Amino acid sequence: MPHSTKKELILGIMVGTAGISLLALWYHKIRKTRITMNLPKFLSLGKKFDSLTLQDETHSEQGSSVVFQRRQLQILEKLNELLTNMEELKEEIKFLKETIPKLEEYLQDELGGKVTVHKISPQHRARKKRPTTAPSAATNNSSEEAESEGGYTTANTDTEEQSFPVPQAFNTHIEELKLDVLLQKVDRLRINEANKMESFELLCDHKEKFSEEIEFLWRLARAYGDMYDLSTNTQEKKHYANIGKTLGERAITRAPTNGHCHLWYAILCGYVSEFEGLQNKINCGHLFKEHLDKAIQLLPEEPLLYYLKGRYCYTVSKLSWIEKKMAATLFGEIPSSTVHEALHNFLKAEELQPGYSVSNYMFVAKCYVDLEESQDAWKFCNLALLLPIVTKEDKNSHKEVKKIICSLKRRKVYKKNRENTENVKSKNVANYKD
Repeated sequence: MPHSTKKELILGIMVGTAGISLLALWYHKIRKTRITMNLPKFLSLGKKFDSLTLQDETHSEQGSSVVFQRRQLQILEKLNELLTNMEELKEEIKFLKETIPKLEEYLQDELGGKVTVHKISPQHRARKKRPTTAPSAATNNSSEEAESEGGYTTANTDTEEQSFPVPQAFNTHIEELKLDVLLQKVDRLRINEANKMESFELLCDHKEKFSEEIEFLWRLARAYGDMYDLSTNTQEKKHYANIGKTLGERAITRAPTNGHCHLWYAILCGYVSEFEGLQNKINCGHLFKEHLDKAIQLLPEEPLLYYLKGRYCYTVSKLSWIEKKMAATLFGEIPSSTVHEALHNFLKAEELQPGYSVSNYMFVAKCYVDLEESQDAWKFCNLALLLPIVTKEDKNSHKEVKKIICSLKRRKVYKKNRENTENVKSKNVANYKD
Protein backbone atom coordinates (compact mmCIF):
# COMPACT_ATOMS: atom_id res chain seq x y z
CA MET A 1 0.00 0.00 0.00
CA PRO A 2 1.49 3.43 -0.89
CA HIS A 3 2.45 5.77 1.92
CA SER A 4 0.01 8.52 0.79
CA THR A 5 -2.90 6.10 0.88
CA LYS A 6 -2.08 5.11 4.50
CA LYS A 7 -2.11 8.76 5.53
CA GLU A 8 -5.52 9.32 3.97
CA LEU A 9 -6.97 6.24 5.74
CA ILE A 10 -5.65 7.30 9.16
CA LEU A 11 -6.98 10.84 8.64
CA GLY A 12 -10.44 9.51 7.73
CA ILE A 13 -10.56 7.33 10.87
CA MET A 14 -9.64 10.28 13.06
CA VAL A 15 -12.32 12.53 11.52
CA GLY A 16 -14.99 9.82 11.93
CA THR A 17 -14.02 9.25 15.60
CA ALA A 18 -14.29 12.99 16.33
CA GLY A 19 -17.74 13.18 14.70
CA ILE A 20 -19.09 10.26 16.75
CA SER A 21 -17.71 11.85 19.93
CA LEU A 22 -19.41 15.17 19.17
CA LEU A 23 -22.69 13.35 18.44
CA ALA A 24 -22.56 11.48 21.76
CA LEU A 25 -21.81 14.67 23.68
CA TRP A 26 -24.79 16.47 22.05
CA TYR A 27 -27.21 13.62 22.91
CA HIS A 28 -26.05 13.50 26.53
CA LYS A 29 -26.60 17.23 26.89
CA ILE A 30 -30.19 17.13 25.52
CA ARG A 31 -31.15 14.11 27.68
CA LYS A 32 -29.93 15.80 30.85
CA THR A 33 -31.96 18.94 30.07
CA ARG A 34 -35.18 16.91 29.68
CA ILE A 35 -34.60 15.12 32.96
CA THR A 36 -34.08 18.39 34.80
CA MET A 37 -37.24 19.83 33.22
CA ASN A 38 -39.49 16.88 34.05
CA LEU A 39 -38.23 16.23 37.55
CA PRO A 40 -39.97 19.21 39.24
CA LYS A 41 -43.29 18.19 37.66
CA PHE A 42 -42.90 14.69 39.02
CA LEU A 43 -42.09 16.06 42.47
CA SER A 44 -45.11 18.36 42.41
CA LEU A 45 -47.37 15.43 41.52
CA GLY A 46 -45.95 13.53 44.42
CA LYS A 47 -46.73 16.41 46.76
CA LYS A 48 -50.32 16.57 45.50
CA PHE A 49 -50.75 12.85 46.00
CA ASP A 50 -49.39 13.16 49.56
CA SER A 51 -51.74 16.07 50.32
CA LEU A 52 -54.76 14.14 49.01
CA THR A 53 -53.82 11.15 51.10
CA LEU A 54 -53.51 13.32 54.19
CA GLN A 55 -56.87 14.99 53.47
CA ASP A 56 -58.61 11.64 53.08
CA GLU A 57 -57.16 10.46 56.34
CA THR A 58 -58.29 13.67 58.04
CA HIS A 59 -61.86 13.35 56.66
CA SER A 60 -62.16 9.75 57.73
CA GLU A 61 -61.28 10.78 61.29
CA GLN A 62 -63.98 13.48 61.56
CA GLY A 63 -66.89 11.04 61.93
CA SER A 64 -70.22 10.47 60.21
CA SER A 65 -71.99 13.39 61.91
CA VAL A 66 -69.81 16.00 60.19
CA VAL A 67 -70.32 14.33 56.81
CA PHE A 68 -74.08 14.27 57.37
CA GLN A 69 -74.13 17.98 58.24
CA ARG A 70 -72.10 18.77 55.16
CA ARG A 71 -74.53 16.87 52.97
CA GLN A 72 -77.44 18.74 54.53
CA LEU A 73 -75.75 22.05 53.71
CA GLN A 74 -75.16 20.91 50.14
CA ILE A 75 -78.84 19.96 49.77
CA LEU A 76 -79.96 23.32 51.16
CA GLU A 77 -77.63 25.12 48.75
CA LYS A 78 -79.06 23.13 45.84
CA LEU A 79 -82.64 23.93 46.92
CA ASN A 80 -81.78 27.61 47.23
CA GLU A 81 -80.24 27.53 43.76
CA LEU A 82 -83.38 25.80 42.41
CA LEU A 83 -85.67 28.44 43.91
CA THR A 84 -83.50 31.19 42.43
CA ASN A 85 -83.66 29.57 39.00
CA MET A 86 -87.43 29.22 39.30
CA GLU A 87 -87.78 32.92 40.10
CA GLU A 88 -85.66 33.74 37.04
CA LEU A 89 -87.82 31.44 34.94
CA LYS A 90 -90.93 33.18 36.23
CA GLU A 91 -89.55 36.54 35.10
CA GLU A 92 -88.63 35.12 31.68
CA ILE A 93 -92.15 33.71 31.21
CA LYS A 94 -93.63 37.08 32.14
CA PHE A 95 -91.34 38.78 29.63
CA LEU A 96 -92.35 36.33 26.88
CA LYS A 97 -96.06 36.84 27.59
CA GLU A 98 -95.58 40.59 27.15
CA THR A 99 -93.41 40.24 24.04
CA ILE A 100 -95.36 37.69 21.94
CA PRO A 101 -98.44 39.91 21.27
CA LYS A 102 -96.11 42.73 20.19
CA LEU A 103 -94.25 40.33 17.89
CA GLU A 104 -97.53 39.25 16.28
CA GLU A 105 -98.53 42.89 15.67
CA TYR A 106 -95.11 43.57 14.18
CA LEU A 107 -95.44 40.62 11.77
CA GLN A 108 -98.91 41.74 10.76
CA ASP A 109 -97.61 45.22 9.98
CA GLU A 110 -94.63 43.83 8.03
CA LEU A 111 -96.75 41.47 5.92
CA GLY A 112 -99.62 43.86 5.37
CA GLY A 113 -102.00 42.34 7.92
CA LYS A 114 -102.05 38.93 6.29
CA VAL A 115 -100.70 37.01 9.26
CA THR A 116 -103.31 35.25 11.41
CA VAL A 117 -103.27 32.62 14.12
CA HIS A 118 -106.95 31.72 13.93
CA LYS A 119 -108.28 28.38 12.79
CA ILE A 120 -111.38 27.35 10.92
CA SER A 121 -114.09 25.71 12.94
CA PRO A 122 -115.55 22.42 11.71
CA GLN A 123 -119.12 23.63 11.43
CA HIS A 124 -118.04 26.40 9.04
CA ARG A 125 -116.71 23.86 6.58
CA ALA A 126 -119.83 21.81 7.11
CA ARG A 127 -121.97 24.79 6.23
CA LYS A 128 -119.95 25.46 3.08
CA LYS A 129 -120.82 21.98 1.84
CA ARG A 130 -124.58 22.32 2.51
CA PRO A 131 -127.17 23.80 0.16
CA THR A 132 -128.14 27.26 1.38
CA THR A 133 -131.51 28.97 1.19
CA ALA A 134 -130.21 32.54 1.10
CA PRO A 135 -127.84 33.82 -1.61
CA SER A 136 -125.79 35.75 0.93
CA ALA A 137 -125.01 32.63 2.99
CA ALA A 138 -122.14 31.68 0.68
CA THR A 139 -120.35 34.95 1.28
CA ASN A 140 -120.80 35.28 5.03
CA ASN A 141 -117.73 34.29 7.03
CA SER A 142 -118.69 33.67 10.63
CA SER A 143 -116.20 33.74 13.44
CA GLU A 144 -116.04 33.42 17.16
CA GLU A 145 -113.38 35.97 18.00
CA ALA A 146 -112.42 37.35 21.39
CA GLU A 147 -109.43 37.41 23.64
CA SER A 148 -109.67 35.25 26.73
CA GLU A 149 -109.18 36.48 30.29
CA GLY A 150 -105.92 34.54 30.40
CA GLY A 151 -104.49 36.95 27.82
CA TYR A 152 -104.26 34.73 24.73
CA THR A 153 -106.49 34.42 21.68
CA THR A 154 -108.64 31.32 21.43
CA ALA A 155 -110.91 32.37 18.58
CA ASN A 156 -111.23 30.53 15.28
CA THR A 157 -111.98 32.06 11.88
CA ASP A 158 -112.34 30.92 8.31
CA THR A 159 -108.78 31.85 7.33
CA GLU A 160 -106.90 28.60 7.86
CA GLU A 161 -107.86 25.04 6.98
CA GLN A 162 -107.39 22.25 9.48
CA SER A 163 -107.99 18.51 9.34
CA PHE A 164 -110.90 18.26 11.78
CA PRO A 165 -113.66 15.85 10.73
CA VAL A 166 -116.72 17.59 9.35
CA PRO A 167 -119.88 16.93 11.40
CA GLN A 168 -122.55 15.21 9.38
CA ALA A 169 -125.39 17.43 8.27
CA PHE A 170 -128.70 16.04 9.51
CA ASN A 171 -130.88 18.16 7.24
CA THR A 172 -130.04 19.17 3.69
CA HIS A 173 -132.66 21.88 3.99
CA ILE A 174 -132.33 24.18 7.01
CA GLU A 175 -135.68 24.76 8.63
CA GLU A 176 -136.02 28.31 9.90
CA LEU A 177 -137.29 28.24 13.50
CA LYS A 178 -138.34 30.94 15.90
CA LEU A 179 -136.04 31.46 18.86
CA ASP A 180 -138.30 29.98 21.53
CA VAL A 181 -139.13 26.93 19.39
CA LEU A 182 -135.44 26.44 18.57
CA LEU A 183 -134.35 26.59 22.22
CA GLN A 184 -137.01 24.11 23.30
CA LYS A 185 -136.00 21.69 20.55
CA VAL A 186 -132.29 22.00 21.40
CA ASP A 187 -132.91 21.37 25.10
CA ARG A 188 -135.12 18.38 24.31
CA LEU A 189 -132.54 16.83 21.96
CA ARG A 190 -129.72 17.31 24.43
CA ILE A 191 -131.40 15.12 27.07
CA ASN A 192 -130.35 12.07 25.06
CA GLU A 193 -126.58 11.57 24.72
CA ALA A 194 -127.00 10.28 21.16
CA ASN A 195 -128.73 13.50 20.07
CA LYS A 196 -126.15 16.00 21.34
CA MET A 197 -124.50 16.16 17.93
CA GLU A 198 -127.81 16.99 16.29
CA SER A 199 -128.42 19.66 18.91
CA PHE A 200 -125.02 21.16 18.13
CA GLU A 201 -125.73 21.17 14.38
CA LEU A 202 -129.11 22.79 14.89
CA LEU A 203 -127.57 25.65 16.85
CA CYS A 204 -124.85 26.13 14.23
CA ASP A 205 -127.50 26.33 11.51
CA HIS A 206 -129.12 29.31 13.26
CA LYS A 207 -125.98 31.02 14.52
CA GLU A 208 -126.07 33.86 12.00
CA LYS A 209 -129.66 34.71 12.90
CA PHE A 210 -129.55 34.49 16.72
CA SER A 211 -125.88 35.10 17.60
CA GLU A 212 -126.80 38.26 19.54
CA GLU A 213 -129.39 36.50 21.73
CA ILE A 214 -128.02 35.60 25.18
CA GLU A 215 -130.20 32.49 25.62
CA PHE A 216 -128.92 31.23 22.27
CA LEU A 217 -125.31 32.21 22.96
CA TRP A 218 -124.82 30.30 26.22
CA ARG A 219 -126.51 27.24 24.73
CA LEU A 220 -124.08 27.40 21.80
CA ALA A 221 -121.18 27.52 24.29
CA ARG A 222 -122.74 24.54 26.08
CA ALA A 223 -122.99 22.68 22.76
CA TYR A 224 -119.25 23.14 22.20
CA GLY A 225 -118.74 21.65 25.65
CA ASP A 226 -120.87 18.68 24.55
CA MET A 227 -118.72 18.25 21.45
CA TYR A 228 -115.65 18.28 23.69
CA ASP A 229 -117.16 15.37 25.64
CA LEU A 230 -118.14 13.45 22.52
CA SER A 231 -114.80 13.84 20.75
CA THR A 232 -112.00 11.31 21.23
CA ASN A 233 -109.28 13.24 19.37
CA THR A 234 -107.06 15.51 21.47
CA GLN A 235 -106.79 18.28 18.86
CA GLU A 236 -110.56 18.26 18.33
CA LYS A 237 -111.16 18.49 22.07
CA LYS A 238 -108.81 21.46 22.34
CA HIS A 239 -110.50 23.07 19.35
CA TYR A 240 -114.02 22.76 20.77
CA ALA A 241 -112.94 23.84 24.27
CA ASN A 242 -111.25 27.02 23.00
CA ILE A 243 -114.20 28.12 20.85
CA GLY A 244 -116.66 27.30 23.64
CA LYS A 245 -114.65 29.30 26.17
CA THR A 246 -114.57 32.29 23.81
CA LEU A 247 -118.35 32.11 23.35
CA GLY A 248 -118.84 31.76 27.11
CA GLU A 249 -116.69 34.82 27.74
CA ARG A 250 -118.74 36.79 25.24
CA ALA A 251 -121.93 35.65 26.97
CA ILE A 252 -120.87 36.72 30.50
CA THR A 253 -119.69 40.07 29.13
CA ARG A 254 -123.10 40.76 27.64
CA ALA A 255 -125.16 39.22 30.47
CA PRO A 256 -123.19 39.34 33.76
CA THR A 257 -126.32 38.45 35.78
CA ASN A 258 -127.17 35.29 33.84
CA GLY A 259 -126.19 32.25 35.93
CA HIS A 260 -126.12 29.86 32.96
CA CYS A 261 -123.50 32.04 31.24
CA HIS A 262 -121.23 31.85 34.29
CA LEU A 263 -121.88 28.12 34.68
CA TRP A 264 -120.82 27.12 31.18
CA TYR A 265 -117.96 29.58 31.05
CA ALA A 266 -116.59 27.97 34.23
CA ILE A 267 -116.98 24.48 32.77
CA LEU A 268 -115.23 25.44 29.54
CA CYS A 269 -112.37 27.04 31.51
CA GLY A 270 -111.93 23.64 33.12
CA TYR A 271 -111.85 21.95 29.71
CA VAL A 272 -109.29 24.42 28.34
CA SER A 273 -107.03 23.90 31.37
CA GLU A 274 -106.49 20.27 30.31
CA PHE A 275 -104.27 21.49 27.47
CA GLU A 276 -102.41 24.29 29.26
CA GLY A 277 -99.14 24.52 31.13
CA LEU A 278 -98.92 24.87 34.90
CA GLN A 279 -99.37 28.65 35.00
CA ASN A 280 -102.44 28.69 32.73
CA LYS A 281 -103.87 25.67 34.58
CA ILE A 282 -103.82 27.65 37.82
CA ASN A 283 -105.24 30.73 36.06
CA CYS A 284 -108.06 28.63 34.63
CA GLY A 285 -108.62 27.15 38.08
CA HIS A 286 -109.11 30.64 39.52
CA LEU A 287 -111.54 31.52 36.72
CA PHE A 288 -113.41 28.25 37.26
CA LYS A 289 -113.87 28.91 41.00
CA GLU A 290 -114.75 32.58 40.52
CA HIS A 291 -117.49 32.02 37.95
CA LEU A 292 -118.78 28.89 39.67
CA ASP A 293 -119.38 30.90 42.85
CA LYS A 294 -121.15 33.60 40.82
CA ALA A 295 -123.34 30.99 39.16
CA ILE A 296 -124.27 29.50 42.57
CA GLN A 297 -125.36 32.94 43.74
CA LEU A 298 -127.55 33.35 40.65
CA LEU A 299 -128.80 29.74 40.44
CA PRO A 300 -128.86 28.45 44.04
CA GLU A 301 -131.15 25.52 43.17
CA GLU A 302 -129.02 24.04 40.36
CA PRO A 303 -127.53 20.66 41.51
CA LEU A 304 -124.88 20.65 38.74
CA LEU A 305 -123.20 23.66 40.35
CA TYR A 306 -122.76 21.92 43.71
CA TYR A 307 -121.50 18.77 42.01
CA LEU A 308 -118.88 20.82 40.16
CA LYS A 309 -117.85 22.71 43.29
CA GLY A 310 -117.53 19.38 45.11
CA ARG A 311 -115.22 18.15 42.34
CA TYR A 312 -113.13 21.31 42.66
CA CYS A 313 -112.84 21.04 46.45
CA TYR A 314 -111.96 17.35 46.26
CA THR A 315 -109.21 17.97 43.67
CA VAL A 316 -107.67 20.82 45.67
CA SER A 317 -107.75 18.74 48.86
CA LYS A 318 -105.70 16.04 47.11
CA LEU A 319 -102.86 18.31 45.98
CA SER A 320 -99.55 17.04 47.33
CA TRP A 321 -97.25 19.18 49.48
CA ILE A 322 -94.69 19.55 46.70
CA GLU A 323 -97.42 20.64 44.22
CA LYS A 324 -98.65 23.29 46.65
CA LYS A 325 -95.13 24.55 47.34
CA MET A 326 -94.28 24.63 43.64
CA ALA A 327 -97.42 26.59 42.82
CA ALA A 328 -96.84 28.97 45.73
CA THR A 329 -93.24 29.56 44.61
CA LEU A 330 -94.22 30.32 41.03
CA PHE A 331 -97.61 32.00 41.36
CA GLY A 332 -98.28 32.89 45.00
CA GLU A 333 -100.97 31.45 47.25
CA ILE A 334 -103.40 28.90 45.83
CA PRO A 335 -106.92 28.07 47.10
CA SER A 336 -107.19 25.44 49.82
CA SER A 337 -110.03 23.05 50.55
CA THR A 338 -110.85 19.85 52.45
CA VAL A 339 -112.61 16.55 51.87
CA HIS A 340 -115.34 17.72 54.29
CA GLU A 341 -116.08 20.73 52.05
CA ALA A 342 -116.21 18.50 48.99
CA LEU A 343 -118.59 16.08 50.74
CA HIS A 344 -120.86 18.96 51.79
CA ASN A 345 -121.26 20.07 48.17
CA PHE A 346 -121.88 16.55 46.84
CA LEU A 347 -124.56 15.97 49.49
CA LYS A 348 -126.13 19.35 48.60
CA ALA A 349 -126.48 18.21 44.98
CA GLU A 350 -128.11 14.99 46.22
CA GLU A 351 -130.45 17.00 48.44
CA LEU A 352 -131.60 19.21 45.55
CA GLN A 353 -132.08 16.25 43.18
CA PRO A 354 -132.03 12.76 44.74
CA GLY A 355 -130.23 10.29 42.48
CA TYR A 356 -128.61 13.17 40.60
CA SER A 357 -125.90 11.08 38.91
CA VAL A 358 -123.65 8.03 39.21
CA SER A 359 -120.66 10.37 39.39
CA ASN A 360 -122.07 12.28 42.35
CA TYR A 361 -122.65 9.05 44.30
CA MET A 362 -119.18 7.86 43.38
CA PHE A 363 -117.53 11.00 44.77
CA VAL A 364 -119.64 10.85 47.93
CA ALA A 365 -118.37 7.29 48.46
CA LYS A 366 -114.77 8.44 47.84
CA CYS A 367 -115.13 11.17 50.46
CA TYR A 368 -116.45 8.71 53.03
CA VAL A 369 -113.59 6.31 52.28
CA ASP A 370 -111.08 9.13 52.87
CA LEU A 371 -112.84 9.97 56.12
CA GLU A 372 -112.73 6.25 57.10
CA GLU A 373 -116.52 5.96 57.32
CA SER A 374 -116.89 2.63 55.55
CA GLN A 375 -120.58 2.08 56.23
CA ASP A 376 -121.61 5.30 54.50
CA ALA A 377 -119.20 4.55 51.65
CA TRP A 378 -120.88 1.14 51.14
CA LYS A 379 -124.29 2.83 51.16
CA PHE A 380 -123.52 5.27 48.36
CA CYS A 381 -121.66 2.67 46.29
CA ASN A 382 -124.80 0.54 46.31
CA LEU A 383 -126.94 3.54 45.38
CA ALA A 384 -124.63 4.30 42.46
CA LEU A 385 -124.98 0.76 41.10
CA LEU A 386 -128.76 1.14 41.06
CA LEU A 387 -128.71 4.12 38.68
CA PRO A 388 -128.85 3.56 34.90
CA ILE A 389 -125.74 4.21 32.79
CA VAL A 390 -126.66 6.96 30.33
CA THR A 391 -123.51 8.96 29.54
CA LYS A 392 -119.83 8.18 29.05
CA GLU A 393 -119.19 9.80 32.43
CA ASP A 394 -121.73 7.42 34.02
CA LYS A 395 -119.90 4.47 32.51
CA ASN A 396 -116.51 5.59 33.85
CA SER A 397 -117.98 6.36 37.28
CA HIS A 398 -119.63 2.93 37.38
CA LYS A 399 -116.22 1.30 36.88
CA GLU A 400 -114.73 3.48 39.61
CA VAL A 401 -117.51 2.49 42.02
CA LYS A 402 -116.63 -1.18 41.51
CA LYS A 403 -113.00 -0.40 42.34
CA ILE A 404 -114.11 1.35 45.55
CA ILE A 405 -116.18 -1.70 46.50
CA CYS A 406 -113.17 -4.00 46.00
CA SER A 407 -111.10 -1.67 48.16
CA LEU A 408 -113.76 -1.70 50.89
CA LYS A 409 -113.87 -5.49 50.81
CA ARG A 410 -110.11 -5.70 51.25
CA ARG A 411 -110.29 -3.28 54.15
CA LYS A 412 -113.04 -5.34 55.75
CA VAL A 413 -111.01 -8.55 55.48
CA TYR A 414 -107.91 -6.83 56.81
CA LYS A 415 -109.85 -5.36 59.73
CA LYS A 416 -111.38 -8.74 60.58
CA ASN A 417 -107.97 -10.47 60.48
CA ARG A 418 -106.51 -7.77 62.65
CA GLU A 419 -109.30 -8.17 65.21
CA ASN A 420 -108.77 -11.93 65.28
CA THR A 421 -105.06 -11.41 65.82
CA GLU A 422 -105.72 -8.99 68.68
CA ASN A 423 -108.15 -11.46 70.28
CA VAL A 424 -105.58 -14.26 70.11
CA LYS A 425 -102.95 -12.02 71.68
CA SER A 426 -105.33 -11.05 74.48
CA LYS A 427 -106.14 -14.68 75.23
CA ASN A 428 -102.46 -15.60 75.27
CA VAL A 429 -101.70 -12.77 77.71
CA ALA A 430 -104.58 -13.85 79.95
CA ASN A 431 -103.46 -17.47 79.94
CA TYR A 432 -99.90 -16.42 80.71
CA LYS A 433 -101.06 -14.40 83.74
CA ASP A 434 -103.13 -17.35 85.01
